[in-house]
Amino acid sequence: MSLSDEERDEYPDGTVKLRNPNIELMDQDILYHLALGSESHDLVEMFGDVKFVCMGGTPKRMQDFADYIMKEIGYKLPTGTTLQDISRYSYRYSMYKVGPVLSISHGMGVPSISILLHEMIKLMYHAKAKDPVFIRIGTCGGVGVDGGTVVISDGAYDPLLNNYYEVPVLGKLTSRPAILDKKVIRELKALADVEDPYETVTGKTMCTSDFYEGQGRLDGAFCEYTETEKLKYLEHLKEFGIVNIEMECVPFAALTHHAGIKAAIVCVALLDRFNGDQVSTPKEVLNEWQVRPQKLVAKYIKRHLQMKGKFSLDGHGSMAVKSPRRFKLVQQESQTFE
Repeated sequence: MSLSDEERDEYPDGTVKLRNPNIELMDQDILYHLALGSESHDLVEMFGDVKFVCMGGTPKRMQDFADYIMKEIGYKLPTGTTLQDISRYSYRYSMYKVGPVLSISHGMGVPSISILLHEMIKLMYHAKAKDPVFIRIGTCGGVGVDGGTVVISDGAYDPLLNNYYEVPVLGKLTSRPAILDKKVIRELKALADVEDPYETVTGKTMCTSDFYEGQGRLDGAFCEYTETEKLKYLEHLKEFGIVNIEMECVPFAALTHHAGIKAAIVCVALLDRFNGDQVSTPKEVLNEWQVRPQKLVAKYIKRHLQMKGKFSLDGHGSMAVKSPRRFKLVQQESQTFE
């Protein structure tokens, strides 16, 4: 069950509301994998101005995006300072803050991004952030689209082509609709430049739990199907409207929608899976391709900041500590938690 329009209208201030009454009863909510805590850190001071939460697979990609968006929105660091990895004590995810923009790595696959989303949604709640937009920036395999093509997802589907996220809860399967925000998708598509030397398309995205067999690759340690069967499967996906394959879209769409948070996904295809499985494009070309989704998302962020007028450029990853004792405890818990 997801938030209805009526439920969203109950909170006109735009703050994120949790669907877990237990959080309010806790002495402190430790966000283990972010190395943050609701009482050890002043999360309102640190993150209350966040408007955009951008996430991607690797720490390096999201550090690069933080540097890129800093230039694009005209953010200036205080003299003698650099961007700080706020979650460096967790040794799991990397997170950078550039004014109203968070740039954070989510790792690879459903389990990794679902853990991050639980804690990012709680972080936005504790920070009292208003109307944050979550955007995943990533890479993918194309289904009938060339390498270098930018894909804006307009639907998220599992390998059985179900449009929901199914997770066992207390021994029973719970299904949550995997829905992305149509308005954000339209705005992103409208910002694509027709003069770009590559296509920007919208379409359905399939999420798998495996990189090899789950995506019909022929180059894994195991392969018990033929190339003909693989191509037939890809053709089936294409006929359904799938244009790309990755490993995070279903939980990303479902958990953000369940929390009432607007969300979108922008990826670049590294190859057309009809033409092969391994990426042979030169590294320098791949690096340029991976900047393409970042450029589009940066346009979206700049447009919204300009529409809202002046915005705060305070905050670049500095810590606002409420309790030194609790702060040390959170560091220790994050380092040892498995």
